Amino acid sequence: MRPILYSFRRCPYAMRARSAVVASGVQVELREVVLRAKPAALLAASAKGTVPVLVLPGGRVVDQSLDIMRWALGVADPQHWLDGDDQALIAINDGVFKHHLDRYKYPERHGSDPLAHRAAATDILAALDTRLQANGHLVTPWFALADMAIAPFVRQFAATDPGYFDALPLPTLRDWRDRYLVSPVFAAIMPKFEPWAPHATPMAFPA
Repeated sequence: MRPILYSFRRCPYAMRARSAVVASGVQVELREVVLRAKPAALLAASAKGTVPVLVLPGGRVVDQSLDIMRWALGVADPQHWLDGDDQALIAINDGVFKHHLDRYKYPERHGSDPLAHRAAATDILAALDTRLQANGHLVTPWFALADMAIAPFVRQFAATDPGYFDALPLPTLRDWRDRYLVSPVFAAIMPKFEPWAPHATPMAFPA
């Protein structure tokens, strides 16, 4: 039996979990979730009801994206992603940056001032740009865990207003984002997946 990974194609948390699975070479059964109709099997595995959720063959459930990344890379890490695991940097992304990103992208949902939150998020991106100037990546001289944990959120920010992002004086960050978007890992995690249904033919991932 393969591990089962519940995922949603565009969710940045699920994207980074799938990225680590691809990098590790571990094969899972991918179950693409329709968020407006979450399957009972997902909710039975994890009461939080959000993706990603990994169910291991022995029944253990891993339902935090970073834990799924570290589990996959703990099985195999041929590209040495774990050398680039910076927990403090990722915590900034998952905490304050995500807070501002949500209120910039979804102001009607949060009753927020999107421009104020955009400005606060941009300050964090400027710090990333400075950090990237050292070697083109966040921790190591290659794409590694911190890069792949944070890049999906930068992608989401950029897509909210591409004209704004492209005009920012952050060329190193934009180059890093662009290299992420054309990377083999990104290509492997972003094909369109058929939504999973009980009794469907299992989908091996990576194929």
